[in-house]
Amino acid sequence: MSRRSGLIALFTADVVSVLGNRVSMVAIPWLVLTTTGSPAKMGLIAGAEMLPYVVSGVLAAPLADRFGLRRTSIVTDLGSAVAMAAIVMTPGSSFAWLCLLVAIAGTLRGLGDRVKHVMLKPMADAAGVKMIRVTSSYEGFTRTATLVGAPIGGLLISWIGPNKAIWVDAISFLVCAALVACLVRLPPAVADAPAPPKEPYFQALRGGFSYLRKDQLLLGMIVMVFFLNVFNQAGTAVFVPLWVEEVLQSPAALGLLFGAFAAGALLGNVIFIVLGPRLPQYASFVIGAAIGGAPRLFALGLSHQLWVVVSVSFCCGIANAAVNPVMGVTLYERVPAALQTRVFGVTGAIAFIGIPIGGVLAGWSAATFGLRPALIASGVILLVVTLVPVYRWWRHPVELARYPASEEAA
Repeated sequence: MSRRSGLIALFTADVVSVLGNRVSMVAIPWLVLTTTGSPAKMGLIAGAEMLPYVVSGVLAAPLADRFGLRRTSIVTDLGSAVAMAAIVMTPGSSFAWLCLLVAIAGTLRGLGDRVKHVMLKPMADAAGVKMIRVTSSYEGFTRTATLVGAPIGGLLISWIGPNKAIWVDAISFLVCAALVACLVRLPPAVADAPAPPKEPYFQALRGGFSYLRKDQLLLGMIVMVFFLNVFNQAGTAVFVPLWVEEVLQSPAALGLLFGAFAAGALLGNVIFIVLGPRLPQYASFVIGAAIGGAPRLFALGLSHQLWVVVSVSFCCGIANAAVNPVMGVTLYERVPAALQTRVFGVTGAIAFIGIPIGGVLAGWSAATFGLRPALIASGVILLVVTLVPVYRWWRHPVELARYPASEEAA
């Protein structure tokens, strides 16, 4: 088995997992709605998965280091498959039982995703593939899986019903476990490395927080991703639907606006896969964040023209495509291998927590101040936040790779 085939198998397992999860994220709330008739319970079931997903990536990371990355990936995928199968095989169960099973799946998936991300670096190094290409490709494929997963889930619900659609997610976890078990072998330098000395759990847990706190450049980048997630979610969940309802009174425009941003992001990923290794990483990150965020909010707040908002959304999607790949490769380059599971868990939690915050803040600000003031104020805040690293880069135009983490964290 070639080293590249192992990298491709790991990459494929991660993308298949994302695709299956998107199907279940549609099917499970629909199952709750059809069985309970309660929109409130639909929201609760979504939170029952997302909160454990975020928390487990942090709290369980020290345990994954002890258990082994590859083994953890296989076990968490198998456990997630069992949890999804249990949902289907226990029809008529209480809502509390359903929440428990979904929370178990979210907990296992959060940890499984973290360890798969950690394994990408040694697998890419062994295959001789630059990490910027790996992170760019990963962003493109997972974004595509995210886009097509929800429509596929809706079609499966229509064709075979929500219960059988959930089976698709269970099977996707089995496929992931089989791919990693049969095709993924960590390089000998990693697999045969002596086990690190065992630390007390809370001491190991603090290691991830302590490292991130000391690395000011990395901390600044993840805070930027947090703010981007806050305002991107605000736009997706609240601002764009409200703008469409108030200005156009046509739900059909929702798909056009979301599709324009997604199409721009996919095009941006393709461009960045080709050009990324030749571009300065930090400059790509800060310029992508600055162009990919605030202009979209300003277009919604200042224009009534659909073509203007669609065009700006498309351009923002292209620029935004540089953010996550650079963030990913920076984590791999700056964080020591022994700490990656823990630090990746912390950074993932910081980034993901911005998503629920964004929806809540957008709803409150639009209800309190009105849609346009809320949009313009959000655009100003995000513009100021994203211009801070642009100013730093302009004053000190350095390439991140020239400065190892030890120098920034000193």
